Amino acid sequence: MTGASAITSSTLRLGLMHGDGIGHEIVPVARQIVDAAMSAVHAPPVDWVELPLGREAIETHGTPIPDKTLVALEQLPGWILGPHDSASYPSEFRGQLTPGGVIRKKFELFANIRPAFAFEGVKAVVPTMDLVIVRENTEGLYADRNMAVGSGEFMPTPDLALAVGVFTRSACERIARTAFTLATRRRNHVTIVHKANVLTLTTGLFRDACLSVATEFSHVVVDDQHVDAMAALLVRRGGDFDVVVTENMFGDILSDLTGELSGSLGSAPSINASETKVMAQAAHGAAPDIAGKNRANPTALLLSSAMMLDWLGESRGDSGLTLAASRITNAVRGTIAAGTATADLGGLASTSQFAEAVYARTVRR
Repeated sequence: MTGASAITSSTLRLGLMHGDGIGHEIVPVARQIVDAAMSAVHAPPVDWVELPLGREAIETHGTPIPDKTLVALEQLPGWILGPHDSASYPSEFRGQLTPGGVIRKKFELFANIRPAFAFEGVKAVVPTMDLVIVRENTEGLYADRNMAVGSGEFMPTPDLALAVGVFTRSACERIARTAFTLATRRRNHVTIVHKANVLTLTTGLFRDACLSVATEFSHVVVDDQHVDAMAALLVRRGGDFDVVVTENMFGDILSDLTGELSGSLGSAPSINASETKVMAQAAHGAAPDIAGKNRANPTALLLSSAMMLDWLGESRGDSGLTLAASRITNAVRGTIAAGTATADLGGLASTSQFAEAVYARTVRR
């Protein structure tokens, strides 16, 4: 890697990390479909930078997240991260931040954006769902996001465990601005989720900071909900919501819920973004029980990759990237609507069969 710009007149350099488990099956599919979409819209080709991460990196570099990988990512505007299976790593690595956590922390990927929408042709608990969870990703009630050194969890005695929760006005306002800006591209409605009736100071600060930012977006409708009530409302009338902004742990839980309500976690995409970098990372895990069996659903990572291209296109004013993103999303949704889907979505297609169908739609003129 050099210090040269990641984008030239003819190429876009993006990172690629396969991770663990089904990552070795779905990441190559994502690469193939991104390449096909870029070619179909006559956008510059991608120069992929493959980087070690996960169990294979432990074997080759002695760590699941080598310095080589982090140094290379410094020079790139975006990358695809496959799922990692940290629970299966040797014991000396299990108490550390996950590889994804290390990357999020180093590059301050403060915005975790997780859409959930029901697919035509897939039975969903909430068939009208079409929303986006915007999750603050650097602090909140997840202890491992809050400390310069250490995890934020500690035990003064063997029978007493404590955790640190951190909320800063600047981080709350930053994620609120992301949510409201996104809402202007959608249906101009933001729901703030908190627990200020109990966590008055911490999530109360989150709520109030979001309401302060709301004054900058007078055309956006704003409401707020307690997190427990929100969980019930998502089940009862999840189609009523547009953009949902919340703190770290609440966002993690609610986005898993909306993924299942709209179809399957296997179809739940996400990106993690800062002001200058974006990481495509599916919401699901490495699924080691089906790894290598050609059964994994690549939908979530394909849609995450499309989100990455859309984010890069919007931030750089590059219509070719946004067109490529739309092409991938439409190809995935069209494939599923036509009846080709993996088992978790009620279909019979293998990973490779699904990938072939999406590829055919992506390159179709």
